[in-house]
Amino acid sequence: MPVQCCFPFVKPYYVSKSNYNYYTPTCTNTACNFTYINTIAIAAAACSSSKPRSLMATTIEESDVGISCYISSLPGFRGILKQRYADFIVNEVDRDGNVVHLTCLDAPPQMVEEESEIKVSSELSKSQSYESELELFRSLAGDADVERLEAFIRGVTSGSEDSLSPIILSPDADKAHRTAMHNFFKEKFKFLVTDTVDGPDASSKCIRVRFNSGGNSSNGRHSKKRKERGDKPFDSRGSNNWPEHLGKFLRFHLYKENKDTQEAIGIIGKMLGIQPRSFGFAGTKDKRSVSTQRVTVFKQHASRVAALNDRLIGIKVGDFCHIKEELLLGQLFGNRFTITLRGVVADSEETIKASADSLGRNGFINYFGLQLLGLLVVSLDSRFQIQREAVKKAREYYRESDDIEGTLRQLPRNLLAERSILQCLKKCPGNYLQALKAIPRTLRMMYVHSYQSYLWNHAASTRVQKYGTEQVVVGDLVYCKGGSAEKEIMVVYTDCQNTNCDEPYDHMNHVDETSGVDLPESKNFLVKAVTAADISSGNYTIEDVVLPMPGYRVIFPTNDIAEAYHDLAKQDGISLTESVHCVKEFSITSMTGSYRRVFQKPIDFQWELLTYVDVNMPLAETDLEKISKDTLITKGEEQNGDEKTSLSDCTKQSKILGDDVNPSINNDELEGEKDLRLPQDDSTCCSDLQKGQMALKLSFTLPSSCYATMAIRELLKTSTSVAFHKTLNQ
Repeated sequence: MPVQCCFPFVKPYYVSKSNYNYYTPTCTNTACNFTYINTIAIAAAACSSSKPRSLMATTIEESDVGISCYISSLPGFRGILKQRYADFIVNEVDRDGNVVHLTCLDAPPQMVEEESEIKVSSELSKSQSYESELELFRSLAGDADVERLEAFIRGVTSGSEDSLSPIILSPDADKAHRTAMHNFFKEKFKFLVTDTVDGPDASSKCIRVRFNSGGNSSNGRHSKKRKERGDKPFDSRGSNNWPEHLGKFLRFHLYKENKDTQEAIGIIGKMLGIQPRSFGFAGTKDKRSVSTQRVTVFKQHASRVAALNDRLIGIKVGDFCHIKEELLLGQLFGNRFTITLRGVVADSEETIKASADSLGRNGFINYFGLQLLGLLVVSLDSRFQIQREAVKKAREYYRESDDIEGTLRQLPRNLLAERSILQCLKKCPGNYLQALKAIPRTLRMMYVHSYQSYLWNHAASTRVQKYGTEQVVVGDLVYCKGGSAEKEIMVVYTDCQNTNCDEPYDHMNHVDETSGVDLPESKNFLVKAVTAADISSGNYTIEDVVLPMPGYRVIFPTNDIAEAYHDLAKQDGISLTESVHCVKEFSITSMTGSYRRVFQKPIDFQWELLTYVDVNMPLAETDLEKISKDTLITKGEEQNGDEKTSLSDCTKQSKILGDDVNPSINNDELEGEKDLRLPQDDSTCCSDLQKGQMALKLSFTLPSSCYATMAIRELLKTSTSVAFHKTLNQ
């Protein structure tokens, strides 16, 4: 009899042993043939081997994905995360530890002058007629060949070189003459290349002339084959008149409000008339935030990009410079977060202070957050609330009718994975494996990574529950600190960069990256299991402990924490050492694997308590607000000497509850906070001060792939789910 697969849009079908290993991976729910789909469901805590459930009907909780422990035993308190998107400010931190800020919106004058010279030079080059060169060519070739070449050159200088087809000159049986022709082109027309091809008969040869788009070698930098050009990018894009001394990539700082990175780059690319592939960036940033990050674009002038600022809404670009290489995913240290928790309620201010101090001193458990693990689970944002009924209706319609066309018409367009599966099943009915492969690879890799993260979270909780958070125990894994005696048990870790199986995952638009998750480049680390001798020597601390993301290149702890991985995977019908099917791409045993620190301390941690009356009052300055304020101050000084707006004593009082809140806070860094927006009626400020609400502002840096929301969870001792904080907000 037909059975129902756990995945929402796969039709029931008969189990066939003949195609067990070749056409469909096997679901751990024995009635279903979809291991990979079940893996997705498990990662979302939405399916089990004994009781499959619909993904679309499940609301994910932190405990479902292994997030259950805290470092401190201090009581929590209430605070609203992201009441305003400006309450979550993210600034990228480059590899040198520099925090990326937007400081200037204009192209530097020297760059504008240089770009003007380039433009003039380019125009002069295109206006050149090459009349003298063509006359010299006439002495070597006939009139017909001169006319062909003249027309070809006109096409090149008009800017349509990309659409020009090569020209073939008249047959020439004289090898010496052909050599003279080749040499003539090399000397007089360096933007053209020639080669010899067969003529109309066996005894003759012809010279072929084509535009030199950047190199005629089949191997090397301009080869489209990655293995032939090594690590060098394929640079066939952009202007062919780019000067050699100027870096081919324009780097700028991208500032965005309430937009994800891909969306912002798409808007800029559309305005410039270029493809998204021309851009490079080190990591994606959260949509519901204000963020600043570095971006590169291939062969664009700063003045042209800067001119977009007048038309961009919620996006600004600035701080331009030219560099030789583009930015790649993972080329960063991490992110600097400025997070404001509003509506803070606690039994006392001392509770808040103690919790904040503990977070800075002890850190938090480095869990993967709900943003990744809840990838395929219903998010409770307002957009989905509207879509939920439409999705439910579409699923029911498909089950009853088997009408793919009708289902696609009903299915919301933003559900990329579901639409991809249906469109493939429409072309290839019954080919469910191919339908899974129709999902974009980057999204498929996120599914697998989600399951790895799910296992890691449960193992981390088991480690904390059994052995605590204060000391290393025998069998823990740590990054090695050297010593020849350790070499026998060292293993090499390569971080998710094996192009055969672990293509770097891309968040695209499917994940709310409140973590500022970014991918590190390939790294080699030496990992070992701690021995009793190591503990006696004191070489390793709790901060050194790591746990593996399962894969074929990792080792597991030699204590009983390893069992947490295997037991949980076994409950899901998954082996971490053997693949039950031959589809390599959908097997966790084909993943490289990696390691992750169990405990993470926030870097350069600062905090302060604020009070506010107006819920719309900004409590932290964004980069754009700083630029605007500096511009107004400069203009005011020019007109009136010094007209910086002074604030009422009441507003200053509401800014910081006490100077002794955190002595480590730099007063210079807090200076901008004195210019908070005033209520419409300043006279009400002092009378309402005692009725105002409390906010906690945190500033800290985290390495890439660490979740800021997990730091907030340790502080509040409450869920970080969107649904929970929306409830508080309401």
